[in-house]
Amino acid sequence: MSKTKKLLICDDSLLIRMQLKDFISSCNYTFDLIEAKDGEEAYELYKQERPSLVFLDVVMPKLDGIACLRKIRELDPDAKVVMLTSVGTKEVIKDALQAGAADFMQKPWQKDTLVQMIDKFIPCEVNFDA
Repeated sequence: MSKTKKLLICDDSLLIRMQLKDFISSCNYTFDLIEAKDGEEAYELYKQERPSLVFLDVVMPKLDGIACLRKIRELDPDAKVVMLTSVGTKEVIKDALQAGAADFMQKPWQKDTLVQMIDKFIPCEVNFDA
C-alpha cells in the first residue's frame, strides 16, 4: 500500500489556507494537508515533511515566497512548488520561474484550476471510496 502524499499550503492569510484545504478536501483527494503561515515556517515544514506538492504565496512575512522557493529548491531540486499570487506581474513571474517554480495560480482561483494543478503534478490521488 502506498504512503499518503503530503501537500503543503503556505499563505499568510488564514482564509486562503482554509479555502485551499476545503477545496482539496471536497475533491476527495487523500493528501495529508500541512499548512504554514510564512516562508520560514514553510521551509522548516518542507525540510521535515518533504511534501509531494507545495502551494506557496509570493508575498509573505519573514521570508517571502520567492526566497522560500529558492531555499526549498537548494534543499530539493526536484521540489514541485506552485506559486500563488494576486500580483502576477511579469517581473514576479520571471523571478519565480528563475528560482524554480513549477507553475503559478492566480488569486482568486477557480476550483477546476486547483484540481488541474494538483492532477498535473500528482496524478491519480483521488479517493473514489470517500
